[in-house]
Parts: sequence; structure tokens; C-alpha cells
Amino acid sequence: MGYEVRQISVDETNAFYAKYRENRFYSAKADISGVCVKLYSEDRDTINMWEDNFYLMGSNVRSHARIISVKEPGAGMCVFYDRTTFTAFLVNFDYYGWIKSIALAMASDILEDSHRIYSIHGAALDIDGTGVTLISPPKTGKTTQSWGLLRDQNTRLISDDWYFVKLTAGRPIVYGSEKNCYISADIGDVWKEFRPLVNTTKFDNNGRGIANVRWITGNDSVIESTTMRYAIFLKREPEDTEVIRKMSSDEALSYMVENDYCNPHQLIRDERKMRLRRQFFSEYLSKCDVFLVNTINSAKVTQNRIREIFFGVK
Repeated sequence: MGYEVRQISVDETNAFYAKYRENRFYSAKADISGVCVKLYSEDRDTINMWEDNFYLMGSNVRSHARIISVKEPGAGMCVFYDRTTFTAFLVNFDYYGWIKSIALAMASDILEDSHRIYSIHGAALDIDGTGVTLISPPKTGKTTQSWGLLRDQNTRLISDDWYFVKLTAGRPIVYGSEKNCYISADIGDVWKEFRPLVNTTKFDNNGRGIANVRWITGNDSVIESTTMRYAIFLKREPEDTEVIRKMSSDEALSYMVENDYCNPHQLIRDERKMRLRRQFFSEYLSKCDVFLVNTINSAKVTQNRIREIFFGVK
């Protein structure tokens, strides 16, 4: 992760507010699974991306969490997080992807303590009425493979990056977190179906932009929730010749723990929080059929191997 997280007190938060009182901020509120997160930024483009990315919260709803993004010449990149007031000061963040991930992490912090709703940094889809999630460390193909699955008419997107989970006596219920996706400019190079979407998306200096996949796959291709059955973990290890295998729930939990839950944006990592997350993933994964896919082949070959899991066709 390219930034540091520091916990601060309410008094320190008040000092930050006083320091930035004269700054000219734009602002917008996001509805993240019922949590109202308000972003303040001096950069209009950042606010525009935020408004395109998230479902918006009504102006009369008071925020549960606040993010204040500021520039400090000569300083490093850092998050100062006050968990008492759920306020985060983001210093020198010029990458929107991390700003939106911190917003999702703050909503997650609130929901897992207050409502027993947990979050996963992963993609979630509904394929013919069955929930499928792809979870992996960075640079192993999660987004590429989830968008590959989305090309089918019977596949619907819940989220391509981060989703929320409610555990039940039966299958876990998963919910989306964002209105539109933060995509890479090269997604059309892998799946030609998405080239028209890339051609109409405004990309930032990092080659990422907010895109509405419905323009390609139809208005009904993004849905709010599904019940989860298949969990697919990805790895990229050229020395391992085994491409796909089924995992036990204990193996799956070990994978998550060893890979820091595949989430570099955990704002609170104290003993209590890490115990909560371990307990959640233990129960969640025990209710899923779990597979491990090694993405050493081309994206299209890997896509076919993933499809074997649901359709049984090589």
C-alpha cells in the first residue's frame, strides 16, 4: 500500500479542522450500503468522479463519516483517521482509487461493528441466479476475469471491486457498494466487447476512469444483491503447474489470512478487528464452494477454466 494510516484523537481532528478552515472545498455525499460518507476536496475532477462512482445520498441526510482531502507540499501521503468521529484527513492523495477505497473502508468499519455486515475487497456476480465471487491479491486478474464473465447475458454484476455481506442461516447475502465501476483503460484490449465503453470514458493520469457498464451490457446487468455460492481465489505462480483445484474451508481461510484478506485498505488492524474478520471469513467460506485458480495462462484460457467451475464445460 502506498500510504500510511495514523490514528488520531478528537482534539487532533479539531486541530485539523481549524487548520483547513479557510480551504475552498467542493463536497458530495455517497450512499455506501446505507452509510452516508461525505467527501470534501479542492479538486473538482475528484468530486465529479465520486458522484459518477457512488449512489448519492440526499442533501438532508447528515453524514456518518467524513473524508477531507488536502494538499500539503513537501509532506508524504498519509491518512489521519479519527475513529471516534469517523473522520479521515487524506494528505496528498492524487489517486482517486485510493480515495474511494478509504470511503468503502470507513463504511465497512461502521457496518461490521454496528450491524454485523462485513465487507470483502473482491468482485461479486450473479450467474444464472447463483452468486460467484472472485477474490485475489493485486495484479492476479480479478477485475479482468470478472469482466470476462460479465459478457454473458445471464451474468449480472453486483460489484467488480468491493461488496458487503450479511451472514444468514443459509447462503450469505451479498450487496453491491458502487453505482459505476472504476475501470482500467486496457480492459478493451482483453475483451473487445468493452472497447466502446473505453472509448467513451474519461481516464485520469493513472489510466483509470468511472464507467457505466450498463451502456454495453444493458440496464438490467447490474443488480443490488444475490446469495453467494462459489468463491474463486486467484493466484499467479508460474512454478505451480496446477491451474485449478477445489479448496477446503480451512485452506480457504488460510489463503485469506496469508494474503491479509486481499484488502490493503483496512483502516483498523487492532486485535479485536482482526479477530472479527477472521471469524467472519471462517463462517462465510464454510458456506461457499471454494476453488483456487492459477492465472498463469492467457486471460482467455483462464476465463475458460473459471467457467468450467459453473458450467462443467471445457
